[in-house]
Amino acid sequence: MVHVLSSRILLRPTDPQRSRAFYGGTLGLAVAREFGTGPERGTVYFLGGGFLEISGRAEEPSSPGLRLWLQVDDVAAAHAELSAAGAEVLRPPLREPWGLEEMWIAAPDGVRICVVEVPADHPMRYRPGL
Repeated sequence: MVHVLSSRILLRPTDPQRSRAFYGGTLGLAVAREFGTGPERGTVYFLGGGFLEISGRAEEPSSPGLRLWLQVDDVAAAHAELSAAGAEVLRPPLREPWGLEEMWIAAPDGVRICVVEVPADHPMRYRPGL
């Protein structure tokens, strides 16, 4: 069995500067490290328990099915902040049948991001008797 020590999502954007402006500026992700020089330099962002690396350049957008799932503590506040920052909100917060509060935003190159709040009474957090 492989013992995984760390992981990250790698994105090869068609426009690295636009992607860094979105993930670092609009979304406000903190930079974990940077490497290289020039417009195609690498930037690694903290992504909760993982990392998101923006580096290099692609001729075409990433996989059209690529989605990111970002858990936040308050999806309504995230909606207000991201809207004010100019993010394209595809769908405002809504409680899903499975009990999560979810909203969707668009990122460069067709990436879709689900911003999720796990309510206090949801099974992912709530454990009776503990």
